[in-house]
Formats: sequence, C-alpha cells, structure tokens
Amino acid sequence: MRWTLRIGAALLAALFLYNLWIFGHIVYWRSFNPSASAFMTEQLALLQKDDPEAELRHKWVPYERISPNLKRALIASEDAKFVDHEGFDWDGIEAAFEKNMKQGRIVAGGSTISQQLAKNLFLSGRKTPWRKLEEAMITVMLEAVMEKRRIFEIYLNVIEWGNGVFGAEAAARYYYRTPASRLSAGQAAKLAAMVPNPRYYDEHRNAPGLARKTRIILRRMPMADTP
Repeated sequence: MRWTLRIGAALLAALFLYNLWIFGHIVYWRSFNPSASAFMTEQLALLQKDDPEAELRHKWVPYERISPNLKRALIASEDAKFVDHEGFDWDGIEAAFEKNMKQGRIVAGGSTISQQLAKNLFLSGRKTPWRKLEEAMITVMLEAVMEKRRIFEIYLNVIEWGNGVFGAEAAARYYYRTPASRLSAGQAAKLAAMVPNPRYYDEHRNAPGLARKTRIILRRMPMADTP
C-alpha cells in the first residue's frame, strides 16, 4: 500500500509539472510567437526520414497582415461560434456525435479552433485514450490566458496546409504565389476547405469535393464574425 501511494503521488506530481510546463508556455506565447508547434516538429521529422535536408514551408506574419477573407473563411468553415464560446461548442459536439453514430464511423468532428490549436501546439498525432482529456485541459488554459484574437493569430500561423506547408503566409505563397494579406475571397475559401485534409488536397487540388466545400464556405463567409 505504501509503494502504491508513493507511485500515485509521483504520477500526480509529474502530471502537475507537465501541466505547469504547458501553462508557462501559454503565458509566454501571449506576447511572444511560438517558433514551431509539436505537430510541425513531428511532421518535419517524418519528412526528414526520406530527405534529411527537408525543411518546412513556414513564415510567421502578424494578424493585421492576413487577409480578412481568410479569417472569415476559417471561421465559417471550422468554428462559426468562435468569438462567442469559451473553447467548446457543445451544440457542435452533440451534432457531430449524432452524425457519427448514424454513419457508424467518424465522419464529423466537433473541435473548435481553440481545441485544434491546443492539439497542434502540444500533442502528437498519436491517438491515445487520454488525448481528448489533455486537449480539453489545454483548451481551458488557452481560453483563460489568451484573448480570442491572439488564439486566432497563432492558429492562422501554425495550422497545416499541405505536405510540409504551415501557416497562412506559406500557404498563400505556395498555392497562389501571393502574400496572405492579398488572398481573395475565392482563394481564402479554397484554403479553408483544405484544412480538414490538407496533404490529400495538396495532391488533389481539383477534387470535386474540394470545389463543393469551397462554394459552401463562400456563401457562409459574409455571416462570419472574426475577433
């Protein structure tokens, strides 16, 4: 019993220190930009297995230098209630659960922009029983420490947009040879449509499903509220 208590106490201490480490990074990133995310580091390692000289396409740009079109497109496609919720869209989670149950497989997700950022910044791509709990805890920290605009700014700069392509600036230049500040509504809608499966759409840029999603996002963009 004594050893069981000691092991339990050690595990709790390790969990506390891990979450303190995460919290410290989040506080720091209120004012300073992350150079990379856990997901970016993981993808770079995979690329370098085939090519040791491989590098990511990524360049940080401030919020003001990203097209309002892209901001509205991402809100419209990924998280329509972003400016109003506190990290979790419970209606969206319930709708996704019901849709997945009806289909008998996972066909929809209910993750908000804050949840996606939590996962990308700190968690690996491996799915574990504790991953959703970790994601939820980090999401709560992000929402407690950062303003919505800062969460969205980091999200825009670290999300994946293709094989080794990360962030709005790299994506705009990679796909359209233009800075993120000059993306048109149509270009922004297509980039937003790529987010759920960016590496696939990088290789299948004329996929019929991508064009259909782009049209839907374009219709929704005028109603999207950005921070």
